[in-house]
Amino acid sequence: MAAIPQTVFLFDVDNTLLDNDGVRADLAAHLVAEFGPVAAERYWTLLEALRLELGYVDYLGALQRLRLDGLNDPRLLRMSSFLIDYPFADRIYPGALETLAHVRRWGPTVILSDGDVVFQPRKVQRSGLWQAVEGRVLIYIHKELMLDDLQRCHPAQHYVMVDDKLRILTAMKAALGSRLTTVFVRQGHYAFERDVVDALPPADVTIEAIGDLMHCELAALEAASTH
Repeated sequence: MAAIPQTVFLFDVDNTLLDNDGVRADLAAHLVAEFGPVAAERYWTLLEALRLELGYVDYLGALQRLRLDGLNDPRLLRMSSFLIDYPFADRIYPGALETLAHVRRWGPTVILSDGDVVFQPRKVQRSGLWQAVEGRVLIYIHKELMLDDLQRCHPAQHYVMVDDKLRILTAMKAALGSRLTTVFVRQGHYAFERDVVDALPPADVTIEAIGDLMHCELAALEAASTH
């Protein structure tokens, strides 16, 4: 039986390793160019309604809702290709792949993300992140509620979780306590929602960009969990 690692490093995807705000901006521009501002606005309304209903962002599901909404434009059939074939590798943050390789010297790296069962895995695969973590990918609806499954799949004495959402980090910290070091990376719009960030306790470690993690020492990361 393989020995249990001392530390496993967990990484979110959107706005942590990959600039998802940039992906959304490209999609927004494409929707307006193809269908006009009214239909584009309707898409985002349907997307938000689906997020509230399902608990995750379902880009492809919103396209289906747009079709059912009466937009039977044949061009809509090409929108799925825009999403599925999007060059996600071009949206990887500078230093993200190097950071994954750097911390891999200390312990296994695992993608721990929220999302649907089609588009999110496709994003991880096409971006190169799936290969970068050697296939250790977990995608849930609410990852902060799936920590028992996480520990079953990737047991460790200690975990380091890197995420742009302080809410997620806070929930995971409440469950795992000193066995978890939370790393808040200030990238993407969620990281700058002042009303949310100010209402929550600070993470164990805060960095400005994913590449900054390469300047942290393993001992300091592990020790930060008890502060």
